[in-house]
Amino acid sequence: MADWQTLTDDLARQGYVAAPDLAMALALAVALGRPLLLEGAAGVGKTEVARALAAAREARLIRLQCYEGLDASHAIYEWNYQRQLLAIRASAEAGETGKAVEERIFSEDYLLKRPLLEAITQEMPPVLLIDEIDRADEEFEAYLLEVLSDFQITIPELGTITATARPIVILTANGTRDLSDALRRRCLYAYVDYPDRATEIAIIASRCPQIEAHLAAQIVGFVQSVRKEELEKKPGIAEMLDFAAALAGLGVNDLTDDPVILQASLATLLKTQRDRANFTTEVAQRLAGVAA
Repeated sequence: MADWQTLTDDLARQGYVAAPDLAMALALAVALGRPLLLEGAAGVGKTEVARALAAAREARLIRLQCYEGLDASHAIYEWNYQRQLLAIRASAEAGETGKAVEERIFSEDYLLKRPLLEAITQEMPPVLLIDEIDRADEEFEAYLLEVLSDFQITIPELGTITATARPIVILTANGTRDLSDALRRRCLYAYVDYPDRATEIAIIASRCPQIEAHLAAQIVGFVQSVRKEELEKKPGIAEMLDFAAALAGLGVNDLTDDPVILQASLATLLKTQRDRANFTTEVAQRLAGVAA
């Protein structure tokens, strides 16, 4: 019990307000040495969990941003072909040939470490963030299984490299596609939802302490009402904080004070032309009145 509560406090000192179930999942992942899969809508703070955890533990954060077409050479390792070619030419000019040259150019000196290999070769356990794993192709998940099961990577020319210090692995997914059962079995799991009212007010208090409690409560009420509207992209926590900072910077003390400023500040919340066009001044004033 004390471990996850301590972790909650550590994350709070980094400006991250974690719900109890998320803090518990993080504590279990750290204690058991298991990867943690975080699912939830975009903008709920999944990526920020890894940043806050790394800062709290004073650990290095290594991030692998996933995308369609991601392959092993960009995620695990690749050979520095340019240096190898130069070494081959230099060896030929010096009269060197054969196995000795081959062994030299396929040594670690010519190896380019990508995030997964970098993570398992650290002396101190880093935090490895595999961000938006559901954006990668299904075939890429197979590359991850060896890393997530045994924390080792096999390089044909060098052999198997096993982690010197097991990283803390956090995977995030936005629900773009279903993940394989094999990947899920290797992970602990937590669903990260938009924070409740009290938590989101606490986030403003942590990140924007200059904002008075009354305005903070209005901002949260307004943003949570905005999320219930028919939008292409619902504003996440980062957008809520940008909105709060914009209002504070403009000297707003109450959301109902100036409809023009309120409408202009929606540039921080609404990120598509359609959402901006549909979200009229009347809608903004109505929601501001409710939030007040």
